[in-house]
Amino acid sequence: MIQKYEDIAEVLKVLAHPVRLCLVETMLTKGPTNVTTMYEKLGMPQSTISQHLSKLKAAKVVAGTRKGLEIYYEVVDDRTKTIVANLI
Repeated sequence: MIQKYEDIAEVLKVLAHPVRLCLVETMLTKGPTNVTTMYEKLGMPQSTISQHLSKLKAAKVVAGTRKGLEIYYEVVDDRTKTIVANLI
């Protein structure tokens, strides 16, 4: 029973950063989004966005799909979609 709560707590830990929360919200409202769009929206270096995306990918919150030279990221975790939709 505790495993369910541990999994949810891990998702909440990953989302508990303003940049990652903004990235997830951007992907939910715009659909699959590339890094260029994300760093232009946030006004942050591409390396910063990539670091945060890496954490989101490691937690299996987002996944990327390559289209040509770019990777488009989208939220794949339904719990995350629900959490962010209810928060924002």
